[in-house]
Amino acid sequence: MQTDNTPFFQIDESVQVDDKTRIDTMTLNMGPQHPSTHGVLRLILTLNGETVVKAVPDIGYLHTGIEKTAESKTYYQTLVLTDRMDYLAPLSNNFGYTLAVEKLLGIQVPPKALFARIALVELQRIASHLVWLGSGALDLGAQSVFLYAFRERELILDIFEACSGVRMMTSYIMPGGLQADLPPNFEQKVREFIKIFPQRLREYHDLLTYNRLWIDRTKNICALSAEDAVALGLTGPALRASGVVYDVRKMFPYGGYEKFQFDIPVGENGDVYDRYLVRMLEMEQSLNIVQQAIDGMPEGAWVVDNPKIAPPPKWKISTNIESLIHHFKLYTEGYCPPAGEVYQRIEAPKGELGFYIVSDGSPNPYRMHVRGASFANLQSLPKMLEGQMLADIVAAIASIDIVLGEVDR
Repeated sequence: MQTDNTPFFQIDESVQVDDKTRIDTMTLNMGPQHPSTHGVLRLILTLNGETVVKAVPDIGYLHTGIEKTAESKTYYQTLVLTDRMDYLAPLSNNFGYTLAVEKLLGIQVPPKALFARIALVELQRIASHLVWLGSGALDLGAQSVFLYAFRERELILDIFEACSGVRMMTSYIMPGGLQADLPPNFEQKVREFIKIFPQRLREYHDLLTYNRLWIDRTKNICALSAEDAVALGLTGPALRASGVVYDVRKMFPYGGYEKFQFDIPVGENGDVYDRYLVRMLEMEQSLNIVQQAIDGMPEGAWVVDNPKIAPPPKWKISTNIESLIHHFKLYTEGYCPPAGEVYQRIEAPKGELGFYIVSDGSPNPYRMHVRGASFANLQSLPKMLEGQMLADIVAAIASIDIVLGEVDR
């Protein structure tokens, strides 16, 4: 499948470098079916031997139309669409969308929901980074790490399943609070994970961080300066690896993050190795935040006491006609936020995720636009690849940790 007339392979005309030098280049397609492009991404590569002269990402193969679909759904129904963007961090997507809708509604969630949300999204950050770690290592030939990382990810998905009944597309964080109360074994499961994960992190470091082969494949590879990273709109771990201290949780606290203490890991060289190390250190910080959230978790309600926004408890539906009516109208008609517009940003695992929502006072969003971290970060790839070797392309793609479901919304 192709989107333009560029053939999958061609010998180009010679390229003029200066007045005296000309080089013969070759145009080669990588993807969209390549297993190491982390999704259906196509790269149009101009090569001089094995050196990348130019790389042009070609996206759109996974277009879902989520933003447009939201205009025909109620605010409550739109929640489930957000899970499908960065499908490796659905709870983070839920969180960003939910905070934007709550800003439109002008509501505050109970303290228990606030702490539970932060515990869940930080566990989601760890789970997302574990997929990046396993798949990125696999791209460079470190096969064992993939099995190690997914071993721990399964423990996190067990927690999500206990909360919501499903392992990935949970839609558990919703406007008004949570879909249901935390399960009785939530604290136990989380504390068990907190206990074992530091040792597992040390195993990852033993396998990769000081591994000579890993260092050779990642150190001084596809480096990006702080100036270029900022100019290209890079955010998240990839930006911080270039030495820029920017984290939305610190710069623009949201959802209760002002109550938590944590550090922001940063790199120096902005290469593949620094992007790896920043995410490894971020998992430590996320575990620290989860510990604080569990230790400080208050008792009480997990959802706002407003049956027009949050569904009433199931036991009320069978005993109270007013609750039954509220339940019926909420799921069939939804709620109507006041007319206005909001923008809410969060620090998702991939970087800054923003939701811009316009309300016209109806039950459906008049307009929803998402600032996807993967979409913005992908434009840094051509700059990273210029002058690099063909074999380093997959390392660069893995290091910015894109998900095409978020790119092709």
